[in-house]
Amino acid sequence: MPLNILRLLRRARFLSTRRRVEWYPPFWLMGVKVIELDDDWTCVRLRLPLNAFSRNLGDAMFGGYQAAIADPVAAIACAKQFPGYSVWTRTLSLDYENPGDTHLELRFQFDPDIREKIRLDLEQKGRSTPEFEYGLYRRDGMRCTHILCRVAIRPGGYRKK
Repeated sequence: MPLNILRLLRRARFLSTRRRVEWYPPFWLMGVKVIELDDDWTCVRLRLPLNAFSRNLGDAMFGGYQAAIADPVAAIACAKQFPGYSVWTRTLSLDYENPGDTHLELRFQFDPDIREKIRLDLEQKGRSTPEFEYGLYRRDGMRCTHILCRVAIRPGGYRKK
């Protein structure tokens, strides 16, 4: 049986959530560090370092690095808020507004109004597809990347017909 590092990380209860996020293989390879992480993922702040591997020819962060850190955050936050549902990123849009020429900080806040809308959708329709807006910020506080992420929240075992 092949080693499944993701299953191993999920089952390693002796590790903090912070450590599990940092050791998630794509994040570990990119050098991601947790700055702030609420247990229910209502507030998430992650640092993405600018280094020789993440730097493009323009001396700024590769867009692929930015997309890779942005992709799972909203979906994981929804999975934490609504356990028992199948959750995944449906669409991800990044608008590179300014060069990411320093370490970047991803800032995500789970808006209580969106949480309530999801709860109502799940109650009434059994599914929800909310959209989240967050960003990546340079060291000087300027937002360099605007992120729009639509998340699919479906009943467990969902298969599109």
